Amino acid sequence: MVKNILVTGGAGYIGTSLVPKLLDLGHEVTVFDNLMVGGNQLLPFFKYDNFKFIRGDIRKIDELKEVVKDKDVIIHLAALVGFPVCRLNPQLAREINVDGTVNLIDSCTDEQVIFYGSTGSNYGAVTDICTEETPLHPLSLYGETKTKAEKLLMERGNTIAYRFATAFGVSPRFRLDLLINDFSYKCIKDGYLVVYEKNYMRTFIHVSDIAECFTFGIKNMDKMMGNVFNVGDDNMNHSKEEICDMIGKKTGAFIHYEEIGEDADQRNYVVSYEKIRDLGFKTSISVEHGIDEVINALKVTDFQNQYTNARYI
Repeated sequence: MVKNILVTGGAGYIGTSLVPKLLDLGHEVTVFDNLMVGGNQLLPFFKYDNFKFIRGDIRKIDELKEVVKDKDVIIHLAALVGFPVCRLNPQLAREINVDGTVNLIDSCTDEQVIFYGSTGSNYGAVTDICTEETPLHPLSLYGETKTKAEKLLMERGNTIAYRFATAFGVSPRFRLDLLINDFSYKCIKDGYLVVYEKNYMRTFIHVSDIAECFTFGIKNMDKMMGNVFNVGDDNMNHSKEEICDMIGKKTGAFIHYEEIGEDADQRNYVVSYEKIRDLGFKTSISVEHGIDEVINALKVTDFQNQYTNARYI
């Protein structure tokens, strides 16, 4: 069934991979975004009659109340994403990630369905395998704001939340401040890479598979409503050293391991994706394929690196 869908933050990394999938399925899609990172990546979507763009700010509730009218589904992606940009701009992070979510809740009717793009950073430091029942202990401001927003939305009801693995891969709005994308970029640009916490385990998902989980959710809302899902693949839990070995072999870069830094979110865990897998969702793009994709894309990318979130604030 065709839906009238609003995508907040739809001009971002995930949104620009998701929107064309929704449009190709025939949904009416409205992107609501303040264009903090620019808007060129939206240009290919204007050929669709079922696409609409509205420039606006999620911190302004009057704008939100107007844009959510008549929408069946809201996919909530608008956020400051990642601990570096949130650490640099703590007030803005709270205003967008938390206050903006409150505005969305206050603007929607109880009947409107919200999908929330959450994060595995909510877990913090974990020693056991992470399931959706693992207690949340976020360690960074980014994790704290996303955890609070997720809690508010789940209390609101009629919401499905996704805690994503670490994203990678090419999107119309590329990002190079993600581990695989970043490491690939540095290996090509510099010819070497210095890595800390090499034994830390991380779990990954291609941005296209993130987009697919939303189309999957729209088709399976009755089975998923009111639940939180880890979204990724059990076969894509890797140590940072394993990722570096793959990238190093493909680029010829020198990899040096050193204990000189730390991940503010302390992401060092294996995640279970059994809950969403049991409903039939599967990822399709492997880490190795994604690394090849990123490396090939970087060969035609301007190395001035405009694709880092913190650059825009």
